[in-house]
Amino acid sequence: MSEPIAAIATGSQIAAIGIVRLSGEGVIPMARRLFTPDRGPELSQQPDRKLCYGRLCRRDGSLLDLCLVTVSRGPDSYTGEDTVEFQCHGSPLLLRTLLEELFALGARQAGPGEFTKRAFLNGRLGLSEAEAVADLIDAESDEALRNAAGQLSGAIHRRAERIYRALSDISAHYHAVLDYPDEDIEDFELRAYEDTLRGALGELEKLLGTFRRGKLLNAGIPTAIVGRPNAGKSSLLNALLGYERAIVTAVPGTTRDTIEERLHLGGLCLRLIDTAGIRETEDEVERLGVQRSRAALEGAELVIAVVDGSRACTEEDAAILRAAEQAGRGLVVLSKQDLSAAVERIDTVLPVIPVSSVTGEGLDELERAIADLFPLPEAPAGEILTNARQAEALGRAAESLRAALNAMEQGLTPDLVLTESETAMRAIGELTGRSVREDVTNRIFQRFCVGK
Repeated sequence: MSEPIAAIATGSQIAAIGIVRLSGEGVIPMARRLFTPDRGPELSQQPDRKLCYGRLCRRDGSLLDLCLVTVSRGPDSYTGEDTVEFQCHGSPLLLRTLLEELFALGARQAGPGEFTKRAFLNGRLGLSEAEAVADLIDAESDEALRNAAGQLSGAIHRRAERIYRALSDISAHYHAVLDYPDEDIEDFELRAYEDTLRGALGELEKLLGTFRRGKLLNAGIPTAIVGRPNAGKSSLLNALLGYERAIVTAVPGTTRDTIEERLHLGGLCLRLIDTAGIRETEDEVERLGVQRSRAALEGAELVIAVVDGSRACTEEDAAILRAAEQAGRGLVVLSKQDLSAAVERIDTVLPVIPVSSVTGEGLDELERAIADLFPLPEAPAGEILTNARQAEALGRAAESLRAALNAMEQGLTPDLVLTESETAMRAIGELTGRSVREDVTNRIFQRFCVGK
């Protein structure tokens, strides 16, 4: 058991319920000093994980709240230690007062992610599962939520462990033959394990192949809405969001800067960037806005080029379309379909979606087109790699296995092949937590909120 820690596990705003968590040595007697059950035995005699109703008081005996408390004894708790949770009314002042009472009794303020860090250190969670906790909290789309829940259940960990064990069997056989030559152990034939090494490399490459999509799943897809001034970009942004976020006027150049909003569309989270109209201008402020528009276009994963369907296409439109075609993914919105059409055909290889931001015509088709551009990898929930640290570790493991297979093909000695294989094992161990350094662990849990 370690020193007792305490934190408010819910937000800082007024809410119906607020939770204060405790974990560590002596937290149950500490909580007993402040809480008296309404009926039944005192808190230290209460069964695990059962809600207990009673009076929460200050150390001087004055009433703070009528609340619920749960006790979970280690090692069968979230952290692996004795834990207590107070479920109080959600007054920020009440929660802070309770926290101060607990500090006075010997608890200290928990650091960011310290409860989950203790769960990892005490073997209750693997490292990839612990990181999935933060992803679950931060999830902004249904697919991100499903994937984080799958990772929390150990999907990535189990897959990585299967690869680790396969490589471990090779290493164990080699060293057994080397260390116990007089024992009746089957001779070590490196070629017999070629399929195992190739299979392990293939599994790593499949996992790594999901990372680009997984990164966007968590962070959102940077989406630049670009076009000439007054093409209908801001109107499209407002129509997609469902409220008036950007100022819309008939005056060209109204938008002078980029406007960013997050939007859930087709199961995806888009980081929409409404940009200033791209054109040559002498206006210094507008010129700076155009520069930012070009930067947004270059950094976007998705470019939505807006062309005014009520006016004939210009060379500026053509230049914007060419830039959108060079982006990773793009499509064209032919706007203002509620007005008289002046454009019947656009010369572009990109999908073209006729849209009216006034009537909503074409918005459903636009949503489907965007979803088609970002299909999910064919992987079970939880096996889409979303974490850059994990991807980097698996990338190094894959590189080591390629080196091992290359050494085998060149007929080099088994010890050189095994050295690369064991390097791959260490890298995989960094994902699961088998071999991660303390400074890396500290950085991982710093991204967590206090109380988790």
